[in-house]
Amino acid sequence: MASVLREKQINGLKRMLNFNVNISKTSVAEPVWKVLVYDRYGQDIISPLLSVRDLREMGVTLHLLLHSDRETIPDVPVIYFVMPNEENISRIGQDFRNQLYDSFYLNFISPISRSYLEDLASAALQAGCVSSINSVFDQYLNFITLENNMCILKHQDRSSLNYYAINRGDMKDTEMEILIDSIVDSLFSVFVTLGIVPIIRCPRGNAAEMVSEKLDKKIRENLRDTRNSLFASDGIPSSFSFQRPLLVILDRNQDMATPLHHTWTYQALAHDVLDLQLNRVTMDEATEKTGHLGAKPRKRTKMFDLSPSDKFWMQYKGSPFPIVAEAVQEELDAYRSSEEEVKRLKSAMGLDASSGADEATGSMSDNTAKLTSAVSSLPELLEKKRLIDMHMTVATAILDHIKSRKLDVYFEIEEKIMGRATLEKSLMDMITDPEAGLPTDKLRLFLISFICGPTMTEAEVDQYVTALKDAGCDVESVQYMRRWKTYSKLSSHTASQYSGGTKTVSMFSKLMSHGSQFVMEGVKNLVVKKHNLPITRIVDSLMEMKSLPETDDYRYFDPKLLRPMDSSSVPRNRSPFQDAVVFVVGGGNYIEYQNLVDYTKGKTNPVQKKIIYGSTDLVNADQFLRQLHLLGTDMQ
Repeated sequence: MASVLREKQINGLKRMLNFNVNISKTSVAEPVWKVLVYDRYGQDIISPLLSVRDLREMGVTLHLLLHSDRETIPDVPVIYFVMPNEENISRIGQDFRNQLYDSFYLNFISPISRSYLEDLASAALQAGCVSSINSVFDQYLNFITLENNMCILKHQDRSSLNYYAINRGDMKDTEMEILIDSIVDSLFSVFVTLGIVPIIRCPRGNAAEMVSEKLDKKIRENLRDTRNSLFASDGIPSSFSFQRPLLVILDRNQDMATPLHHTWTYQALAHDVLDLQLNRVTMDEATEKTGHLGAKPRKRTKMFDLSPSDKFWMQYKGSPFPIVAEAVQEELDAYRSSEEEVKRLKSAMGLDASSGADEATGSMSDNTAKLTSAVSSLPELLEKKRLIDMHMTVATAILDHIKSRKLDVYFEIEEKIMGRATLEKSLMDMITDPEAGLPTDKLRLFLISFICGPTMTEAEVDQYVTALKDAGCDVESVQYMRRWKTYSKLSSHTASQYSGGTKTVSMFSKLMSHGSQFVMEGVKNLVVKKHNLPITRIVDSLMEMKSLPETDDYRYFDPKLLRPMDSSSVPRNRSPFQDAVVFVVGGGNYIEYQNLVDYTKGKTNPVQKKIIYGSTDLVNADQFLRQLHLLGTDMQ
């Protein structure tokens, strides 16, 4: 199942770009040239899945934003891929009036409402272009697939679904209703794309329960209409085991420590310190100074795509950072040796000024064959060089953060706190140490200790708050977390759910001997002990049908049953689940995702379990702290 979601969403997009006709493997017809017009939501869905080259192969000569200035392009069909909202509908109406294109194919990311459809019809009538509208389709592609087994719901306007939006005190019932409907709409799209009906489990009394109830109802209503059911098209779920998957819908409040945790794996570090978004890292690079005296170096923004087609990224994104640094260095050495080989051939062929002519004529045919093979492998070599340079730049930037902020030390201490081990350096010493990281690092460390460590008295918390203020930390988030801990039913057994720990292994042998560009002095080489985070523990208990205090009262929904059963009773005769979709309402993170990936690797009996991880949006620790700060400020 894991690779099915990305594959199916790509197929859905390709079918849309082929005017909603399935692409058969046999036909190799020339593509019809066309223009693609999308809004920001459509752009976010397409960009992690299809490159400009892929679009070109599908016949897309131009791709433009809906709300940009666009000129008339006669004799060319246009494919729209947009959200059905008021702003977009009126702009499409304007395009009809301006007769921008020859024929219109309208595709909506989510189903278009009856009233918007009527607005479009009347705009087409007024513009006299009804015959130019070839089709109107609901695509059910309202989610963003970042990896084979990972998706988020939104990137544009993501603050409308984040932890702050769901938990703010002044949230009106009608606003909550709109927010929950928006999440349900996207989750429904995920399962329509997969072509399967899941069994749903969720905790009680939070946003996850509201999402589960509405999703169950929406799928149930769709299944009831047998002629139009969106799940009937596939018949048997393709690439799936015959068993239906489990959908576990969880709430961010069930684990508040993990989003704040300092991390040690490549992908999660890139997200934490470089702000990786939609598989792309954006970095500022200082360029040379301009000719003027006293002029500052200009900053140039560079973008790096960390995509599933990058083999190095796919192999090492879940690895601890020291292993990544060694691997980049090895790749660089391997590249240099193949570069030397090309230079050697060049000189042997007499293309080098230093080589003698008689030497060159000696074995011309032999060298020609070698050079031909070297030339044919040149594009591959250049691509390899580009990827090595990219990972070198990204990894060096991460290393700078690790060193300047002592991120290895923070990671080690937090793992000890979560694993209930004794600390060599007290929490107060870390907070008051002016050399130890940024104020946000200290705040994250304190909050993790507050959530997972031994219970603190009010007086102790006040003491820490004073120390945090002196260290330049913003303490509104602490006030919110104090209230969260008071109200949270989970806090009683939350601390016992974490089991962390690391061990330091011998220093970076390979890097030291190579005279590497990665000077790792002063950085600990930490090996993480394998352990399941709270969300992984919950998923394991539900997939294996085990009994755990925190999951025993989870609700159970099966949309295929004609009458909703009492959702507190779970059929006891079920066999364990092989496939699951885990969805976190209120924001997810790469640490949790990686922990689930590691969990599935260990579950290979009788077959490997497959898990897709999804969340309303992806947040790194700084973004999560900002949301907690807003909630704390609202309390005052």
